[in-house]
Amino acid sequence: MSRLTITARDSATGPVLGIVGDLDHATAPELRRVVDSLPGIRGRLLVLELAGLEFCDSSGITALLAARNLTTEKSGNIALAAVPANTARILRIIGLDRVFTLHPDLPTATAPTPQGADHRNRVTRD
Repeated sequence: MSRLTITARDSATGPVLGIVGDLDHATAPELRRVVDSLPGIRGRLLVLELAGLEFCDSSGITALLAARNLTTEKSGNIALAAVPANTARILRIIGLDRVFTLHPDLPTATAPTPQGADHRNRVTRD
């Protein structure tokens, strides 16, 4: 098991959280705490960069949904970038690839969109 590390940085479109390690029953509450504490989400895009995600169980999937709900409550949008193949497969099987906007990498996720464009439910695949 790998310890969960969450790093926060800002991009032109909004905050980016880099998630590295295991997102599971023991670590899922940390993601919820970090997302809940983010300032200035209104009208911005929160990107969860999952390139370093090594393991994600059902509690991790629930934490991703909770992050989406918290972001929506704050009038923001959310997208997932660089989702590992095993996690992407799970998201497809349970239909969450239609709930989350998925991007193949961080530069694609944080690329500015035309004025007024909506990030929600836009799926980008390689």
